Amino acid sequence: MNISKIRSALYKISRILGDVNAAKKGTVGKRIGRRAAGKVTGRFLGKLFK
Repeated sequence: MNISKIRSALYKISRILGDVNAAKKGTVGKRIGRRAAGKVTGRFLGKLFK
């Protein structure tokens, strides 16, 4: 198993744990908004520096 697969798996696990934590705290809406904003920003930056 190479390092990129391990890293990918760790990121997925941390994302799931973050979702569970947000659900416990009742801040799911904030988390969804921040993730959506991050995706939009990432796409914009990707196009900008292409």
